[in-house]
Amino acid sequence: MQKHFLLLALLLLVLPVLSFAQNRKNMDAAKEVEALERQRFAAQVKKDYALLEKYFGDDLVYTHGSGKQDNKATYIQSIRDGKSVYDKIDVEAINVRAYNEGLTAVVNGTILITSPPTPDGKPNLARIKYVVVQIKDPKKGWQVVLWQAQKQAEAKS
Repeated sequence: MQKHFLLLALLLLVLPVLSFAQNRKNMDAAKEVEALERQRFAAQVKKDYALLEKYFGDDLVYTHGSGKQDNKATYIQSIRDGKSVYDKIDVEAINVRAYNEGLTAVVNGTILITSPPTPDGKPNLARIKYVVVQIKDPKKGWQVVLWQAQKQAEAKS
């Protein structure tokens, strides 16, 4: 009986420490992923293909606000071909939740994309709500494996 009590007491002391360590890993991962999300948006604007190749997982599923789906190769090619053009991407809101001891992250937020003006010279703005899933590959680091966007009502200039 005394052994069981001692074991239970020890377990009750250790569990909060383990929980804190896991929460710390998740909090650190969330901060890292938020910074990487902002860097990725900048890379999309700058057409930094090397960074995009690094940040996007080989099994990426990229669903645009229009419903069109791309994989890693076709999405990056769409930027090269001028089909996906970003003059500016402003992060209006971002929320990162990390799980699995900091190895998986779910991101949701709102961005305002400024694209080249329309043919009649009007601003071309799109407010997007999005969800991203990232996983931390032991060799490649954080990888975006899922992007899901939903275009919001027309943004006013």
